[in-house]
Amino acid sequence: MTNLQVTMACGPYDRLQALKEGIIKPEGIDLRYIEIQSPPEIFARMLKTHSFDIAEMSSAHYITMKSRGNFPYIALPVFPSRLFRHGFIFINQNSGISRPSDLKGKRIAVQEYRQSAGVWIRGILKSEYGVDFSDVTWFEGGVDTPRRFDETMDLRPSGALNLKLIGPDKSISDVLSTGEVDAYFGARAPKAFFECEDVVRLFPNYRAEERAYFERTGIYPIMHTMVMPEAFHEANPWAAEALFKALSEAKKWAIEQMRFSGAQRYMLPWLFDDIDEMDVLFNGDPCPYGIEPNRLTLNTAIEYLFDQGFIKNKMEVDDLFAPIVGWTE
Repeated sequence: MTNLQVTMACGPYDRLQALKEGIIKPEGIDLRYIEIQSPPEIFARMLKTHSFDIAEMSSAHYITMKSRGNFPYIALPVFPSRLFRHGFIFINQNSGISRPSDLKGKRIAVQEYRQSAGVWIRGILKSEYGVDFSDVTWFEGGVDTPRRFDETMDLRPSGALNLKLIGPDKSISDVLSTGEVDAYFGARAPKAFFECEDVVRLFPNYRAEERAYFERTGIYPIMHTMVMPEAFHEANPWAAEALFKALSEAKKWAIEQMRFSGAQRYMLPWLFDDIDEMDVLFNGDPCPYGIEPNRLTLNTAIEYLFDQGFIKNKMEVDDLFAPIVGWTE
């Protein structure tokens, strides 16, 4: 029998390397893995032109659209991108912000208000630090270059939102450097952080803050999941299980390669100390797949989306993902 031809798009992650190089192959599938650096490009191409059979997708966008109905995609309980977010809150130190509560009533820039990173940052700041965002003025724009508006990925919450667009000739880095906005929440560090001495992190010792957050909550924020068209899944229901198994094995392979101590695989001077910390905090695997190991984190994301007005009805976590039978990590 001929194998099913499947095209998958995802970022250049170590946990996908074994699939990219054909070291691990999904059962019954000939996988064409397309490596794309920019997550928004993957998202847009999947939604606008249906370019892939399975692709990385913003978790906030996916949960929001599934809760609103008429979104013809189903996710695998695979999370290729996770990131703590305390280190991605930047301020202009002339803004009068020295602690989280000082963000009240400020002018805060975001690349896109609906971005998963922003949802998590707002949620963490409100739930963990008591930040009141009710009278914040939000500004949307490109991080280092002016933003090109894309209606395909644009989602707005219900209720009032004081949001303005940064002008077509300015970026977030520009207005954060000049003090036209007081802070920036985002998915990546702005150029201004490296070039302007007035732009600093709200949490200078963010690693300690993030570790304390994980020890307190058990949450390692999920940014992205993997989705496939429902029609593809209905036509090939076994493929979800085959892909889940292969993705899990590829992650296991990546962790094994990282642990090889005969020569250091990555240019991180204290890599093996980091691995020791990972073993203590995450029991050896900081990025588990499947629903059960991630139920708390996923429910927290749903709570944040509900609280921020993106969803009106809280979906059950199990209803968001294709069922996986016969495989556990």
